[in-house]
Amino acid sequence: MGDMANSSIEFHPKPQQQREAPHAGGFGCTLAELRTLMELRGAEALQKIQEAYGDVSGLCRRLKTSPTEGLADSTNDLEKRRQIYGQNFIPPKQPKTFLQLVWEALQDVTLIILEVAAIVSLGLSFYAPPGEESEACGNVSGGAEDEGEAEAGWIEGAAILLSVICVVLVTAFNDWSKEKQFRGLQSRIEQEQKFTVIRNGQLLQVPVAALVVGDIAQVKYGDLLPADGVLIQGNDLKIDESSLTGESDHVRKSADKDPMLLSGTHVMEGSGRMVVTAVGVNSQTGIIFTLLGAGGEEEEKKDKKGKQQDGAMDSSQTRAKKQDGAVAMEMQPLKSAEGGEMEEREKKKANVPKKEKSVLQGKLTKLAVQIGKAGLVMSAITVIILVLYFVIETFVVDGRMWLAECTPVYVQYFVKFFIIGVTVLVVAVPEGLPLAVTISLAYSVKKMMKDNNLVRHLDACETMGNATAICSDKTGTLTTNRMTVVQSYLGDTHYKEIPAPSALTPKILDLLVHAISINSAYTTKILPPEKEGALPRQVGNKTECALLGFVLDLKRDFQPVREQIPEDKLYKVYTFNSVRKSMSTVIRMPDGGFRLFSKGASEILLKKCTNILNSNGELRSFRPRDRDDMVKKIIEPMACDGLRTICIAYRDFSAGQEPDWDNENEVVGDLTCIAVVGIEDPVRPEVPEAIRKCQRAGITVRMVTGDNINTARAIAAKCGIIQPGEDFLCLEGKEFNRRIRNEKGEIEQERLDKVWPKLRVLARSSPTDKHTLVKGIIDSTTGEQRQVVAVTGDGTNDGPALKKADVGFAMGIAGTDVAKEASDIILTDDNFTSIVKAVMWGRNVYDSISKFLQFQLTVNVVAVIVAFTGACITQDSPLKAVQMLWVNLIMDTFASLALATEPPTESLLLRKPYGRDKPLISRTMMKNILGHAVYQLTIIFTLLFVGELFFDIDSGRNAPLHSPPSEHYTIIFNTFVMMQLFNEINARKIHGERNVFDGIFSNPIFCTIVLGTFGIQIVIVQFGGKPFSCSPLSTEQWLWCLFVGVGELVWGQVIATIPTSQLKCLKEAGHGPGKDEMTDEELAEGEEEIDHAERELRRGQILWFRGLNRIQTQVWYSLPAHMAAPVQPSVV
Repeated sequence: MGDMANSSIEFHPKPQQQREAPHAGGFGCTLAELRTLMELRGAEALQKIQEAYGDVSGLCRRLKTSPTEGLADSTNDLEKRRQIYGQNFIPPKQPKTFLQLVWEALQDVTLIILEVAAIVSLGLSFYAPPGEESEACGNVSGGAEDEGEAEAGWIEGAAILLSVICVVLVTAFNDWSKEKQFRGLQSRIEQEQKFTVIRNGQLLQVPVAALVVGDIAQVKYGDLLPADGVLIQGNDLKIDESSLTGESDHVRKSADKDPMLLSGTHVMEGSGRMVVTAVGVNSQTGIIFTLLGAGGEEEEKKDKKGKQQDGAMDSSQTRAKKQDGAVAMEMQPLKSAEGGEMEEREKKKANVPKKEKSVLQGKLTKLAVQIGKAGLVMSAITVIILVLYFVIETFVVDGRMWLAECTPVYVQYFVKFFIIGVTVLVVAVPEGLPLAVTISLAYSVKKMMKDNNLVRHLDACETMGNATAICSDKTGTLTTNRMTVVQSYLGDTHYKEIPAPSALTPKILDLLVHAISINSAYTTKILPPEKEGALPRQVGNKTECALLGFVLDLKRDFQPVREQIPEDKLYKVYTFNSVRKSMSTVIRMPDGGFRLFSKGASEILLKKCTNILNSNGELRSFRPRDRDDMVKKIIEPMACDGLRTICIAYRDFSAGQEPDWDNENEVVGDLTCIAVVGIEDPVRPEVPEAIRKCQRAGITVRMVTGDNINTARAIAAKCGIIQPGEDFLCLEGKEFNRRIRNEKGEIEQERLDKVWPKLRVLARSSPTDKHTLVKGIIDSTTGEQRQVVAVTGDGTNDGPALKKADVGFAMGIAGTDVAKEASDIILTDDNFTSIVKAVMWGRNVYDSISKFLQFQLTVNVVAVIVAFTGACITQDSPLKAVQMLWVNLIMDTFASLALATEPPTESLLLRKPYGRDKPLISRTMMKNILGHAVYQLTIIFTLLFVGELFFDIDSGRNAPLHSPPSEHYTIIFNTFVMMQLFNEINARKIHGERNVFDGIFSNPIFCTIVLGTFGIQIVIVQFGGKPFSCSPLSTEQWLWCLFVGVGELVWGQVIATIPTSQLKCLKEAGHGPGKDEMTDEELAEGEEEIDHAERELRRGQILWFRGLNRIQTQVWYSLPAHMAAPVQPSVV
């Protein structure tokens, strides 16, 4: 059966064919059968497979597939399988329609108040009081009003409604385009994940969504399984099923004990082949999603059911979990991916769209609430003063009676006052803040894509701007990850370049070729170059590629050896992992004995060698003294040249003595050393400059690597991480642990605090060391402010460190699915320079928000004070409701778009990081806000009280109800807008720079918006008429308005001259939430810090099947008491 060809798939014994007849589509298994099968585990599952199918090969026969050749890759067959067994795709929740978003935008309280006021105003304007009682009702409609004007009373109400519609449409459009962008981002992440399957005997990489039932999939270390399947053949396979079962121990899988592989689980060790048996909504994870109602609109219906089912679920699943949504970026109301772990609190949380609250958003929300409260108070006082003034003047001073027929007129007055009050509130509340953050982040995320940063969590983008430390991997990030063997030690000779094949004894050469070809993943190969003159393509593990390249350099080929001993003939494989730091493979020899090939880190493997091959290829004993000699003379010189040293060894077992293969220490010992090779991985040419930029920007770069200390130190010096003459530490993992642990072996923060500030290189480190270091730096309280740490990682075991870090970077090329899923940003080119770009964008987001705040708050302060004082002194706001709404629209929407899309400049990297607790509004910004407010208020009040004399026009003060718009108030409105426009240019700089035009043309959006706003303003003033309460202005008046506006730029220079340090009275504003305001979520996150939950490798990993078009969210789980007991950490 093993090498059954496609043509023989049709062969079935007669009785079986009869049984299969009723099955759908001619396949030997129904969907229901396979679903039932996948719910079984271990021995039960094996028994069921044996009863129903004979064995896994029988199951493959029923599914019309070959365990070795795979499917035939014919489009009809694949399509038929999709129709019968479903697609590997979980339908996402329907995005909100534009109308739904409009409806949501209408829910805004201030807008609702305005709508109501506008409708009342409209209603009243159509009601004409009977007869000529206007005299009796007081000075209501005197002045320059004619019949036509009285009839135009409806215009103001209609104009308010119209501007509300405008605001709503703009908000809804922004939300819609934001959601569209994130869906695009999500599908980009999904398309990136491919999985290896065998079709027509060929290994193919297919997108995860293209997997079908019956596919033969290759499973390897670091994979996130995209579908359910049954294992056909496995090598040392261990799976982490915690995302499904909550059990943190890794489950060993083998074809004869427990062959069931489930989607959403992670391969922690080993490799193998499986036949896919369930995909999409029929896979175990899909079923859980369906229970949670993630598939489409059924959520509400299923909500009640979900609660009952959740209660009935196995209580063993209620384990500590913190689920991290994949791309739950401010968008979908997403469901948790767990079945049994939904308590009431979680249920509520899961049904609410979980927005990621970053530090910045925390500060902004707090600031917006404070401003909103102040606005509310101001607007309430405005209304009360206006009403009291009117009542006292009309009924007390003039001594009028309240007549029934006058009621509508008085109500109209009250509605007018109410509208003025609401307008003050509308202007005071900075709705533009959340919009500015969203636009800025969305714009940055889109642009970062071009800079090879795929942002998975929105807030990571902004956190990166505050980063103070980067812990980077060496291989592939700082180096090119194109490895080559440049030195070797073979047959007692140290070769500084590749030896000629003739210089080596045939026995040594033969052993070396076999040891390298067989004892490396068969998926690793070297392919011919794509273009002529290019380098050969390295596919798979880069270290193994270097060794295979070494075989090719010795004029031999690895492919024939692999064909002679195919992967399924390998007797036993001990795959590489971070604890072993070696890989071994056992093959059966023709004489019945066994041979073990081993390769790994030289200092580890040489300790297990008792013999070495001499120049004739004969064994010579290798004592500890010889080993020390070799380390000094061969390995250290290689390491000092920045080479990674790998030892290659073998061991023979005679026919009679089969050892206990599970006793690994016994088996991989007593080895014979064949060779030691030095592999070079050159530093990326652009890295030293990038590291210099980081250091200049106040960011400490540390290298954390599994290489030996000498190699690591040499590379760190080449990169510029360590400078000669500096006081720094380079430690090995063991020494690091010795320094930070007390006598009981517990980590002490005080000890760690003595080590990390000077530490620059951590060599021979395990993933636990990396996690310990990151956690130690984050928890440290030695500096003035908490460190913000970014970490890069590519291996499955880097998961905890990536999760723990403030920003986790996973490698897009070399990274495993597990690492990508634990990360916040994926580096699509695996390059350190992309991290520097992320820092630049992060700082830019922060600055963009500050620019917008500086602009917005100036307008708010001025508009609120003008409306308030104007109302109190002249019983009418100089800026009308519709005008305020227009100003609000420019301020909020357009300005946020203009200022939030400023591109980053290199100068951002010339300052130190802000730190987490730096207020949003610095003293310089506060100086600018108040300084410009003083200028604007002076101008406006001057115009309000003496403007009519200056321009020789009629005064607009104390105008009766429904009077036509005055030139006087139009000039005030126009001047106000002009000042805002020029102040928008001032707001581009927040650190007191003088040249506000610097780089203005590199932002076309800004220029377009400023010119566009100016154009619309001209139209509003000249042709806006009654709806905008505007009267057309003459050219001379326009020039004066412009002159005052340009004065803003001059005034800006005056303000810049005043040193901030002299203004001690200025306060900063916009601090983050205090410690006492920690949210439940943050506290729950703190609970997760228990070592057990952190270290058990995939403790809190989400079922994020990238590739299944699935839904994600963040759900926090609190720890049950019994789990809080300290558990000995286990490291993979």
